[in-house]
Amino acid sequence: MSDTLTNLKSKVFDYVNTRLGGNLVDVELNAPDYEVAYEQAVLTYRQRAQNAYEEAYNFITLQSDLTHYTLPQEIYNVRQIFRRTIGFAQGPFSQSFDPFSSAIMNTYLLNFNYSGGLATYDFYTQYVEQAARMFGGFINYTYNPVTKVLHIINYPKGEGEVILLWCDQMRPEIQLLTDYRILPWIRDYTYAVCKQIIGEAREKFNSIAGPGGGTTLNGAQLKAEAKEDMAKLIDDLQKYVDGSQPYYWVQG
Repeated sequence: MSDTLTNLKSKVFDYVNTRLGGNLVDVELNAPDYEVAYEQAVLTYRQRAQNAYEEAYNFITLQSDLTHYTLPQEIYNVRQIFRRTIGFAQGPFSQSFDPFSSAIMNTYLLNFNYSGGLATYDFYTQYVEQAARMFGGFINYTYNPVTKVLHIINYPKGEGEVILLWCDQMRPEIQLLTDYRILPWIRDYTYAVCKQIIGEAREKFNSIAGPGGGTTLNGAQLKAEAKEDMAKLIDDLQKYVDGSQPYYWVQG
């Protein structure tokens, strides 16, 4: 039986609590503190790691005279929109049938030893692409990754046409916590943020008065260690220890 997201997060919190010495002493953290630290770890990972996202395909059904469509929250980029036609047919089952296309398949591909060949087929695909450009086979659009609204520039006149979206979307948290390459990073970053929270609290009271002269708290030391740990973890992402692919953008 697979673990739920709640159970997986609980394991992360237990790991952090144990590393902070929670089985030996009382750790000054409550449930909201662990939640904030975990959320910061996941957000930082999504911001800096390519492996936090995945390529996906989604279908939407166009409605007549409707140009704005709200996509699921996990979709953050739409790469391209594909239609089943080259532009002159609309409807739930619309597709273009070209007798020339069938002839090309039979004559130049299946019987390539006798006539035609790959070069001829390549010329034909260029013809189809050019026809799609001229007659609306490619849909112009804009996508807002914040509001998740897809704006179709082409004004849909048909009802029920299904189009294919080539998207980039966020991987679910449960996948991040079950990926053996990502889980150690999230646990360690959560631990570092928790250590920073404790350091912030302890630094407010540099010392506690007592009969033996008092006790000095290590708030500043914990904050320094947490800062060093987080910098190392960010550096690990730049070395792709989590299985990410190199960035297609430059951070600097």
